[in-house]
Amino acid sequence: MLRDDLPARSPARDAVEARKLDRFRSMLREVLPRNGFYAAKIARVADPHGIRSLAELADWPFTFKEELVEAAAVTGRPGNLTFGPERYSRYHQTSGTHGRPLPVHDTADDWAWWMACWRTILDRGGVAVGDRVVVASSFGPYVGFWSGFDAAIARGAMAIPTGGMTSLARLELIRTVGGSVLLATPSYALHLAEVAAEAKIDATSLGVRLVIVAGEPGGSVAATRSRISAAWAADVLDHAGATEVGPWGVGDHHGDGLDVIEEWFHPEFLALETGGPAEPGQLAELVLTTLGRCGAPVIRYRTGDVVRPIWASVADVKAGACPWVRLDGGILGRTDDMLVIRGVNVFPQAIDELVRGFPEVVEHRLTASTRESLDELALDIEDRLDDPGRVARELKIRLGLRVDVQTVPIGSLPRFEGKGRRFVDRRRQPGGDA
Repeated sequence: MLRDDLPARSPARDAVEARKLDRFRSMLREVLPRNGFYAAKIARVADPHGIRSLAELADWPFTFKEELVEAAAVTGRPGNLTFGPERYSRYHQTSGTHGRPLPVHDTADDWAWWMACWRTILDRGGVAVGDRVVVASSFGPYVGFWSGFDAAIARGAMAIPTGGMTSLARLELIRTVGGSVLLATPSYALHLAEVAAEAKIDATSLGVRLVIVAGEPGGSVAATRSRISAAWAADVLDHAGATEVGPWGVGDHHGDGLDVIEEWFHPEFLALETGGPAEPGQLAELVLTTLGRCGAPVIRYRTGDVVRPIWASVADVKAGACPWVRLDGGILGRTDDMLVIRGVNVFPQAIDELVRGFPEVVEHRLTASTRESLDELALDIEDRLDDPGRVARELKIRLGLRVDVQTVPIGSLPRFEGKGRRFVDRRRQPGGDA
């Protein structure tokens, strides 16, 4: 079983655990009588309603995304829905970055739960009545920006959509309406600043005081965060979530990680090396249980996100530190993206962080392939200095990797409004063994 003595025992921490348990029990009372997926899944649990501690969840089965995708492929609806179709008023779907897109449905009550989660994020950023929140998104079926848009409205701020606009038009709109908060992916926040520079617009003079980033790692990566902050002369707030889970993580002004929003999510951590409970500071896969999303709950959901959990000490909590578990460095990678290159374990995110430390590198793309049964990496960079050797040397020193680094023309690599896709894994494709 997962240990429940890892978090510092303090009145604040005990209150968090008690509130989580109460919310989980309430969710079960609503879900189990109607949700066939979870009723069958936890049928072997003798008395689920009698759960006395969330540590007991370690004996419950995991939920995998593949299960939900397979059910949706057959019925057109996710397998974990609790109610009949008439109860659902929101449709979204995952991006399909790691497999087939998954449709996700939410009831009106579920959407109110999304807003409750977002309140914590907006509180962290100091977003208030009078702010003008520019949402830099095409507003497709992906939930993140829709939820952020509605959360801004619920806060009493002005929410400004920019779907269908060019980057230059978005910049002009920010100037015209006096946008004070920008919501974007880290990649697009940087790209928007790049477009501004090309158009001789000083992004630092536009009045954006806060950039909330989501959709991909970056907001907790020091180099990426610094570049966004400098480009906009703004604070940067990291946020993490998933369509099928909810908005589960939020950063702070330190910018060195994410707090799991334990008001509404219960986290567990599986050590990558052993698959057992992770120790503080150990690389682990994040497992999440929702606490309140009754229409489409997930219990012990294997996110695939690699994190490094740390818990505040008793003294820190007593001094006012947040009692929620913190993920040092944010999301460090994906379990299915871990590479073993000539005996060296590395995540593409680690290379991304290192490359972002070179301000002259505008954009990059990492490709993994196989040659003569050995995995190798190639890195294309748009480099204003046209000096790939310095990047290759830093990769060798910092990560112990020999990487073929080549420069390509400025503007030739893809730009991303949604999730950046800078890692191409040709090892899994036909012809990947060159």
